[in-house]
Parts: sequence; C-alpha cells; structure tokens
Amino acid sequence: MTGDWVAVAVRGRGLAGRRLGRDGVLRIAHSSSLAAAVADLSRTAYGHDVRAGMDLRAAQHAVNATLAWHLRILAGWAPIHGADRVRRLAAGFEVANITGLLARLEGRPAGPAYTLGALAVGWMNVSAARTPAEVRQALAASAWGDPGSEDLAAIRMVLNAAWARRVSEHVPEAHAWSSAFAALLVARALAAGVVLARDPVPRRHLSAVLGLRWTSAATLAELPSRVPREATWVLDGVKTTGDLWRAESRWWNRLETDGLRLCATPRPEPGVVVGLVGLLAADAWRTCGALERAARGGLFTAEDFDEVA
Repeated sequence: MTGDWVAVAVRGRGLAGRRLGRDGVLRIAHSSSLAAAVADLSRTAYGHDVRAGMDLRAAQHAVNATLAWHLRILAGWAPIHGADRVRRLAAGFEVANITGLLARLEGRPAGPAYTLGALAVGWMNVSAARTPAEVRQALAASAWGDPGSEDLAAIRMVLNAAWARRVSEHVPEAHAWSSAFAALLVARALAAGVVLARDPVPRRHLSAVLGLRWTSAATLAELPSRVPREATWVLDGVKTTGDLWRAESRWWNRLETDGLRLCATPRPEPGVVVGLVGLLAADAWRTCGALERAARGGLFTAEDFDEVA
C-alpha cells in the first residue's frame, strides 16, 4: 500500500507541475486578445480540451473539462482511500452536470456535460431523466438523496450543501475548505434574501457542517459570529453583498495554500492527493479568470493575481 501512495504522489506532483501557476496566469491575462489567450492556452496542459478559436465560455468550460480529466487520472492512480477523496472533492462537476441538465429541460442555455467516468456519484441515472420530476427521483435514489424540490435553484443549493457535508465527513484534510464553503452558501443566501434555515433539506446538510447557530443569523454582518472558528476566515470583512467576491477569492486561494502544504508532506499519504486536487482546482479557477481578463483587454496586474474574478 505504501508503494501505491508513493506512485500517486510522484505522478501527481508531476501533473501539478504542469499547471500554469502565477507567471502563466499573468501571461494569459495580459494577452492582446481573447483569441491570442486561447491560442496560447491550447499549447499548455489545458490543451487537452482547449482549442484555438473558442469563445470565452467555451474556453472556460474546456479549462474545467481538462481539470476533470486530470482528476480522473489522479483518482485512477490513487489507492482506494485516495480515489474516494478525489471523487468526493470533484463532485462539483456532477453538480454542474445536474444543474445544466435541469436548465436544458427548462429551455435555458447550458454548457455541455463534463465527462466524469469513475468520478460520478449518481450522474449515470440522473442523465437519463427527461423531466425535472425524473431528475428529483433519480437523485432521491442516489447517494445525493432527495433534494426536496424540482426547482433548479433549490436543487443547486441542496447539492452544494450536500457536497460540503460529504467532504466534511469523509475528507478530513479538506475540513477547512468544506466548512468555509458551507459558510459561503449561507452568506450568498442571506445576500439574496433567502432564508435557508426554513428549508429542512439544506438546513440539515449545512447544520451537519456548521452546527445550528448559523440559523439565527439574519444579516451578513451577523454570520461570522455564528459559524465555527474554522469557517470564520472566509467571512473576514464580509458585511455587504459587494464583499462576497473577495470571500470567494479567499476560498480559492486557501485551496492553493493548503494544497502546497499538503503536497510538501514528506510521507506519502491521503493528504497529498487532497493537496493535489486543491492545487489543480485553484489553477483552473485562476485560468478561467485570466481568460475573462484577456477578453476585457488584458487589464490585469500582479496585484490582481489573488483576486481573479
């Protein structure tokens, strides 16, 4: 078993070494045009899915599709405990697939589904659904559980809350990520005037991560004092809706910081795999932000690096 962990650590670090990193992200963001940025990106590790000539949304989707591919590779290399961690951390791709399917069923535009392979939880059955009611039924029969609604926004919230709970309970190395993510879900809901505490399904999932005190927060300013200490870092300074983007940037930056720390562990162990996921995911997020900046004319400075939106 130790040999398996050594192999995934060595191969995974090689995979992480191909990410763009700070210099690469700045180069893409400073491109003379979106077309130039996409052409440049197609010659990097993201060229697995990025093709020259793509528009902004297609290129950003392709960046994330490459991330999904890399996580599938990582899960395939890892022993069972590592693969399970990757699958739980990568469930956001399944959330995107499910909500995209619901959007298409409602006649709204949505990007193509990501190829999940062994990362899938319940997507195989959900993908066959032809009505929102069938989506709910398929989810109820899967590890996701009954979302309690057929509404797209409600299902997105429940799936994200369930993701935070699953990571919190089964990926101890990522507990700070899941706790902060759950706090961000509550913060976004408060900013939108949605009272999650009244909805039993997301309340159950979020309370499993945050405890119960969050349910008494009526404003964004009150929320930091009502979540566990391990989640307060992401809400520092968040008092208005306009502060949320900085909190989200802080969350992604924490994935990279923790990822570097976990990957530096001298002894191969499950935490190295978690760290690799954090590094790869943060790089893809920043790359998508850099593409957007390039599309706006490349107005991007080194100081913007930690706040790519």
